[in-house]
Formats: sequence, C-alpha cells, structure tokens
Amino acid sequence: AVHGIGVFDGVTRLEAGGAIKDYIKIRYDKRDVLYVPVTQLDQVTKYIGPHSDDRPVKLSRLGGADWEKAKSRARGAAKDIAKQLIALYTKRASATGHAFAADDDLQQDFAARFPYEETSDQLRCIDQVKADMESPHPMDRLLCGDVGFGKTEVALRAAFKCAAEGKQCAVLVPTTILALQHYQTAKARFDGFPIDVRMLSRFVPMAEQKKTFAGLKRGSVEVVIGTHRILTRDLQFRNLGLIIVDEEQRFGVEQKEKLKERFPDVDVLTLTATPIPRTLNMAMSGVRDMSTLEEAPQDRHPVQTYVLEHNWGLLAQAIRAELKRGGQVYYLHNRVEGIHKTAAKLQELLPDARIGVGHGKMREDELSEIWRRLLEGELDILICTTIIETGVDVPNVNTLVIEDADRFGLSQLHQIRGRVGRSARRASAYLTFRRGKELTDVASRRLAAIREYTQFGSGFAIAMRDLELRGAGNIIGAQQSGHMEAVGYEMYLRILEEAVCELKGEGHVETAAPCLIDLPEDAHIPDGYIRSVPQRLGIYRRIAEIHTQADADDVTDELIDRFGEPPEALMGLIKIALLRAAAESLGMTEIRRDNNRLLMFLTELDPIRFRALTERFTGRVTLSAKGKTHIALRIFPQDNQLAVLKAALDELRG
Repeated sequence: AVHGIGVFDGVTRLEAGGAIKDYIKIRYDKRDVLYVPVTQLDQVTKYIGPHSDDRPVKLSRLGGADWEKAKSRARGAAKDIAKQLIALYTKRASATGHAFAADDDLQQDFAARFPYEETSDQLRCIDQVKADMESPHPMDRLLCGDVGFGKTEVALRAAFKCAAEGKQCAVLVPTTILALQHYQTAKARFDGFPIDVRMLSRFVPMAEQKKTFAGLKRGSVEVVIGTHRILTRDLQFRNLGLIIVDEEQRFGVEQKEKLKERFPDVDVLTLTATPIPRTLNMAMSGVRDMSTLEEAPQDRHPVQTYVLEHNWGLLAQAIRAELKRGGQVYYLHNRVEGIHKTAAKLQELLPDARIGVGHGKMREDELSEIWRRLLEGELDILICTTIIETGVDVPNVNTLVIEDADRFGLSQLHQIRGRVGRSARRASAYLTFRRGKELTDVASRRLAAIREYTQFGSGFAIAMRDLELRGAGNIIGAQQSGHMEAVGYEMYLRILEEAVCELKGEGHVETAAPCLIDLPEDAHIPDGYIRSVPQRLGIYRRIAEIHTQADADDVTDELIDRFGEPPEALMGLIKIALLRAAAESLGMTEIRRDNNRLLMFLTELDPIRFRALTERFTGRVTLSAKGKTHIALRIFPQDNQLAVLKAALDELRG
C-alpha cells in the first residue's frame, strides 16, 4: 500500500542482537529490495489484476512517484463512480414504483410445489427480492450465484408474485436457446396456475409472435421470455411490473439501461453467474443491492476431476461408461480447424455413438439446432469449442473431456467444468494435456488448483481472481477497470469504499497507522514446525492480523489443532502482535530497543497516563522531544522485556 507493486522473493531469516527473525523479501524495479518484518505482513497484500506470462505486471520503483500518482488517479476515478452510483441510488430511492402486497395463499402454494428443498441461501435471497418488491421504491437488485445454484427459482418466485397481482413480467435473455430453456422451465413451474407464459425469439413463427404482442398489450399474457425482441419499441405492455435480466454472462449493460430508461418505475432483477466477491459487495454496500447464493443444492455432487496426459484409449473407455448409463458427453476441442478430424477419430473409436459438432463460426440457427438435438437426447457426444461456457443447461451431460486444458485460464476451466454435474448424478471431468509436452510452471499450477478445488461452489471459495476481476468489471464499468489494474484489486476496493463512505457523509473510519516493533526477541516460526512456505506465510498473516486476546486465542487453538504445541519463538510472535495492536491504539509508530532502554515513539501523549507510567516505573522513564517524540524506559538484566512493555502499555492505556 505504501511502496507499490513488487515481487515476493521468499522469506529471509536474519539475526540481529542475538535474536532470530523472519522477513519477507520484496523485489522492486531497478533491483531495489525491501525487507518487511513478518509482524507487518498485514501491510502486504497480493496484487490481483490481469497479467499473464507474456504480459507481466509493471513493478513500482522504491521511493518513486509513479505509485502515488496511480493511487491518486484511482482515487479520482473511484470518487466519480461513487458519485454516479449515489446519484442513481438517490434517484431510485426517491422514485415511486408499485408496492406489491405481501404473499398470500396462492404464493405459498406455488412455493410448496417446488420439487426440491430450498437452500437457506435461496430462502434468504427470495425474502430479499420480495421485500424489495413490497417496498414503494423500484427494485434494482443483482442476484449473483455460481452456475447451478438455483438463481432461476428465485427469479420464478418473483415472476409469480408479480403475475399473481395481475401485473406483467418480462424476462430478457441473451440467446434464443436460453429463452427456450427458461420458457420450458417456467411453463412446467407455472403449470396448474392461471398464468399465461409466452416466448419471443426467432424460433417463434411470426403469427404466434403477433398473438403474443396483442396479448401483452391487452394484458392477457402475464409472463414473456425472450431475447432483445422484447426491447423493440413496437412491443407494448399493459401493466409491466417486473423485468428480469438474465445476463448469464455477456449481456450488454446498454440494453439493460435502455430498459430502465423506458420503464423507470418498474422493478428490475438481474441474474449473473459471475461471482461478485464479498469485499466488493461491502465496498459498495448501500449503493447497490446485491444478493448472493453461495450454497450448493443438497442433491448435487462435486465434479470428480482428473488431470492426465491425453490418451485416446482411456478417454474412449470413460465416454463409453457415460453412454452406457444413458448420459451424454461434452468433448472440448478449442480449434475450429481440427474439430472435424477429432470428430472422425471419436466416431472411429465409438462407432455407435451419435456425434455432433458445435463452434462459434456456425450460424446461430445451426448452433441452436445442435443444442436442441443435445437437449432432446438425439446426440450422445457434442464436440465443441468454448461455446459451452455460455451454453444451455443440459442436466444429462455428465462427462466432460477438455483437450489442451493447460491453455485455459483458471476461471474459464472452472466455468466450463460447471457445465457438467447439473443433476443428482456424479459427474466427471477429464482435463488432458498433450503427450510429451512440457507444461509451463503456470499451467501445471493452474491444473493442480482446479484438481484440488473440486468442492462445490469453489467459484466463490477459491482465488478465482480473474473471475472476481470480471465480476468487479461488470459492476464498475470498463472505464474504471484500468484504474483497478493500476493499483490492484484490493487496493482499489479500499479506495472505493473510502470514496463511498465520504460521499455518503459517513466519514471513513481511519484505521490506526501501523506500528513497527523491532526488539531482540526470538519471534519466528521454526521450519520444523511448519514445513510448507505458503502455509507458514498464511500463519504469519493470521498473526499479523491479531487485534484482541480473543484473536490470539483463536490462532493459538488453530495452531495446536493443525501443527501441535507451538514453540516458544512462535508464542513470542503472538505476544508481539498483541503488543503492536495495543501500541497502535495509543498512536505509537515504532517501538525498538536501544542498549538497555525500550524506546516508544508516539504522535501524542496523555499527560495523566504518562504520570501513571512514571509512578509505576519510578526513576526508569524519560520523555524526549528531540527529533521524534519518544518515551525511553530502562530495562534491567533480570527483566522480561515483553512483560515490561505490556505493563507500560497497560499504564498508558489506563
């Protein structure tokens, strides 16, 4: 946060004054190096931003002005977005829309007919959406949920609430095939209720479309699901009450804004599969209404993931096993040129299989036909490019093979893998790489990560950082993303949160300036206690974030559970973390040892508390205002310096 972007260069152990300590070595531009004591590790955050092997991140210069410039530019940009958001929010809060009545028996009956058990997350999100609809202000809620976490049911409950009160609901989706899928789901869910659901897309004959147009104008059609056909000016609603935008991915922000301009007093619910991290949610709290689904439905299993060298015999065996149990398969070959050759090879290995090919260079009607055949079970295997990323939900596809998986980004692999395992059946994903190919370090780490994080909902749980960036980009807009890139995601969030608080007149709560404690005291984690460097760094960070005795107890308990009884040097580290928190609350900036004296540098001093300190340590305390103001406290050879420091800080805090 202070010096800018550098490269982590390992943990260095240094001995000073007879004590051993660990430091984090950070390398900056022009070979500048900075050693950060592990007790200050909370001041170091991982840079999160778009970068790749061929486009590395630009490092900052120690003491250079570039970093401060980037931060101030990001501050200006964050202020702009905060202003826009707050203006939008204020306008919306002052606008009056339709306040829906509370749920009645009909809605209870509709909820009871849901064939699955709702997750607690789903119930919370449904309550939030319904509360928004019942308020007199127009709703503008964003519903985020990993693929398959039940966003559709939350949206259908809102659509039903709207239709049950005699108002109309429009569902806007990005592709014709998704319109068909949502239409089929809604039709099945609304079956037995007096609600007319229609679809508008190129698949619907013109005569049928005209009837839908007339029904919407007259008010006899309650729910319409469609692509941008819904946006045409000649489509008129009698009584529109709710717009649901499924921007599953890539739906134009402009189209959504157009809708809001046309119907400023109508409730809007937007669904997205891009995870919006909690941190971003907090940074924008009170400015954007967000609901997040983070819990997997009960009957879903994580996808069994295998990372292996490409082997036709083994893959044919896996595909055969899937087809035998009546399932279907995605085979991902991401180069259009060789896709038909691959299809021929598979057909040779599996002569009875019905194989289809789908890629982005096909016309939309050809692609839609392929999806339809897959959905209706006319195809066993779909050989395709990454078009499945934004594709349709086909619950019967439960085996996925990816060729050259090492070429994909982590978030893309995660998203593609989310396309299988959409039913109660156990699904498998085979991530393959070329025989004899040397994997780059980045690629093998990526594949190891995806194999490790097979648990469900890991789209939210793990560092799906490029996904988070995409999610953040969706919310803050393209022109802001550059600033986020310049200072890194976490720094940008901190700046954004400050800007929002400032404009809302809440005045950002300033966190205490960090205090550096540098004492000749063994304070490190011995290598033999925690062997893995990443684990050791994780624990160092946990210790650096200790603020209270309760925090310290939590960390100690965790250490005992995971690694056994903590050694003395590690307990010293925890004691120093607690002392640092106490010193920061007193406005101290540094505590260090100078021969037989403890020096405590501070910005302000309470004279009454200082008197109490001098009475406690008679004849041992002096106050110096030369250079930086500090208190000097004499230490005797028999003293335990940490115990003396704790007693001194207790006196100063009162």
